[in-house]
Amino acid sequence: MYNHDVGNPIDGKRDTTMGKCLVAYFSRRGSNYVNGKIVDLKEGNTEYMAKMIQGLTDADIFEIKTVKPYPDDYRQTAEVATLEKLNNIRPQLAAVLKSADAYDTLLLGYPNWCGTMPMAVFTFLDMHGWAGKIIMPFCTNEGSGMGHSEDDLKKMCPYATITPGLEVPGHLVHESKPRVIEWLTANGVQVKQ
Repeated sequence: MYNHDVGNPIDGKRDTTMGKCLVAYFSRRGSNYVNGKIVDLKEGNTEYMAKMIQGLTDADIFEIKTVKPYPDDYRQTAEVATLEKLNNIRPQLAAVLKSADAYDTLLLGYPNWCGTMPMAVFTFLDMHGWAGKIIMPFCTNEGSGMGHSEDDLKKMCPYATITPGLEVPGHLVHESKPRVIEWLTANGVQVKQ
């Protein structure tokens, strides 16, 4: 079982029109598939976007990390991710969010793995009640868009409001700030000027 008293995000001070927001994300640095090639990323694409969103909104931020790290090799990670998905394995998380109660809006970031969210994100969602919350998904990918992650979110969190997601190809995340701002403001999240 998880200890819900550890792993708190930084306490945010800023409310938005969407209420108090949390950016929670799963990302993988190192060997990744980007624009048709395997490259070494010092910072994962989703991590880059999550930090950008946090900087634009002053939301709290929480990284979803597994106890057992994924392999360094991209192809081996893809194999592990596929096995987790096929067997509906929920990997154990290294830290847990103390409580989701303080938040009105969850900005949820992840790469598209096997056509949906990584199973670690499923673990994170399973650990908290999201009824009455707003979930705004954002997803990095290399051509597969959001996959069926939005539908999976609706099934997992039937009493939450799931907004239209933002998908950004990984090789374009460093130029994505205008799209991110447009997505945030279109969904009622106040952006710092």
